[in-house]
Amino acid sequence: MKVFQRVFTLLTLCLASLSATAQTPAQYVDTTIGTDLKGFESGYCVPGATRPFGMLQFTTPIVNKEVGFVINQVNAGCSHMGNFPMLAFKGSLNTSPERMMGGKVRITEEKGHAGYYAAKVDGDIAVEMTATCRTGLARLTFPASSEQNTVIIGGGVSASEIDEAAVVVTSPRSCEGYADGGNFCGRATPYKIYFVAEFDTDATVTGVWNKERLSEGGRFSQGADSGVYFTFDNTGKPLHYKIGISYVSVENARENLEVENSDWCFDSLRGEAETEWNSYLGKIEVEGREEHRKVQFYTHLYHVFMGPNIFSDCNGEYIGSDFEVHTAPQGREVYANFSNWDTYRTQIQLISMLTPEVASDVVVSHQLFAEQAGGAFPRWSMANIETGIMQGDPSTILVANAWAFGARGYDPKPLLAIMHRGATRPGLKCQEYEVRPKLRDYRDKGYTNASLHLEYTSADFALSRFALDGCNDAFMQWDAEGRARSWKNLYNPATGWIQCKDEQGEWRAFSGSWEDYCEASYKTYFWMVPYNIKGLIDIVGGVEVAEARLDELTRQIDASPFEDWFPAGNEPGFHIPWIYNWMGKPAKASALINRILNELYHVATDGLPGNDDMGTMGAWYVFASVGMYPMIPGVGGFTLNTPIFEHITIHLPNGKDITISGGSEQRIYTQSLRLNGVEHDTAWVELKDLAGGATLEYKTSSKPSQWATQTTPPSYE
Repeated sequence: MKVFQRVFTLLTLCLASLSATAQTPAQYVDTTIGTDLKGFESGYCVPGATRPFGMLQFTTPIVNKEVGFVINQVNAGCSHMGNFPMLAFKGSLNTSPERMMGGKVRITEEKGHAGYYAAKVDGDIAVEMTATCRTGLARLTFPASSEQNTVIIGGGVSASEIDEAAVVVTSPRSCEGYADGGNFCGRATPYKIYFVAEFDTDATVTGVWNKERLSEGGRFSQGADSGVYFTFDNTGKPLHYKIGISYVSVENARENLEVENSDWCFDSLRGEAETEWNSYLGKIEVEGREEHRKVQFYTHLYHVFMGPNIFSDCNGEYIGSDFEVHTAPQGREVYANFSNWDTYRTQIQLISMLTPEVASDVVVSHQLFAEQAGGAFPRWSMANIETGIMQGDPSTILVANAWAFGARGYDPKPLLAIMHRGATRPGLKCQEYEVRPKLRDYRDKGYTNASLHLEYTSADFALSRFALDGCNDAFMQWDAEGRARSWKNLYNPATGWIQCKDEQGEWRAFSGSWEDYCEASYKTYFWMVPYNIKGLIDIVGGVEVAEARLDELTRQIDASPFEDWFPAGNEPGFHIPWIYNWMGKPAKASALINRILNELYHVATDGLPGNDDMGTMGAWYVFASVGMYPMIPGVGGFTLNTPIFEHITIHLPNGKDITISGGSEQRIYTQSLRLNGVEHDTAWVELKDLAGGATLEYKTSSKPSQWATQTTPPSYE
């Protein structure tokens, strides 16, 4: 009966005409924002169709777009994944496409919103795509002038180079296979991914290819630059193509397809995708005078909810970091693709507030990954592979932030044990990579490379908060907090900067080395002690000196990573505008944030100032827009700035709302603030004061005021 009811509902939706309605959050999303590639200043964003935290992304890849429409991509700044590309073209196939036609087929006119993507192939083939969590559905409309049309599906082709793949034609309308994961940022990601694909009509010709060899009627192909093809007579109707994936097996990919995508009605599946996206994006409602701000806001919030990605199949199975098949804990999804050097700063806090059940599953997924991979957290993982990319121990901060911002659906004690092991055992590995490289220097000498050291002190501070607030372990809190104070060991009073030392403990000259100062200059990394901003201000000589230093840094806001100015588009500097609040200068914080939003963010393919990095930049934009930023690792609270929207409603999972009123893009300075009807004269608010529902009423001005100039946010010595 349930199956019949669903089919009837889908049929009704298919036949129903689309009525004109008010624009929904999903429709405000512009998936092409941030898709242009211009080095560090690029968003590296996925334009295609997906579901919230979906396993599958039906899209052109971020890098190497010429391969076609792939099934897995994340917002990340290197070529990666991009398995099982599909391309359609007019006519029959007479020569091997090798690496998906080598760019001879043009993909143009890309557009999309949440749950829907469209493009043109060679100018007159209309491609539309939508998705479920683990499957994709495409509608291909060919010009009437073409008597035959061909679709090719790459097995041994992806957005990076792969060698291991096998594909088989299973009928005139279906195929299946598997491939490996290629690489990410030059490091091998040898996961296995499986697919099952179907068309809604039989092909007149099928075949396979391998490198330069084309085999009409062939059924099996393997290795690099291989794939299958299907040629169809043009019936005058759209051709539909759907694909299901799994990281476990072909059988699971088939089951995922049957469970999630058993019909061929594109419009109804698109409607379901949009409805699900609206349920997530609608968790924050914004009202303001500028429509383009709503486009930006909901696009960035969309990026927040794109990852990490569900990794377990419909039946609960997933491939572990030990390369064994496991079953997800009852009632949970297992997640993968953890860009934690990025996401610990903003994204995990936002999804913990808005979707604590998802964030809790993300935390448990980290625990499972660590337990299966040698006892340590991953730093930047893709599928079930730890890549070792980036610095520090970011997963410790991520877990502590999840707890601090409301995601608590798990036992914290095993996680604390994993954190503690990683922080105290030199050489401990997650798969092939040390969780804390140079830990012995950091622990025994009291110093290591500057950016690495500062990442470790932030991780240790977060560990200390998690130990106390999550596990009531005062000793471990004391121990970790002591290590967090070691940032002072790198302060050189002669230069007034955080500086590296050599093996003998002597100060080294400043360098632009990635290892010394990861993706930023020493002038940016000076401020990388977010839990003790007062300590930084004091050590450099007080507010006046610190303010002048910050003024100088932020004269230019679009610096590349190693320039001596402020890189507003990269993670090491994300928190910097709010540092003015610790100097009693919240007017300067709001002015700088307003400047960043106006000068660096746009509704355009190049509309981001840097990599989105799996929702990290998206969450930054959301927090900056609503006027609250999660500054301190492991501490549930926000430092404040003037919101840009006149009215904001944040719907919390407990049914309560945070209502923010009075924001402005023109009157950018806060004159006064009332929290739950009471005057609030500090640029800080505790999450506990918001979690039961709250009202924040701003009065703003076009001129700076004395608001929050006398009482500053907390610092931890």
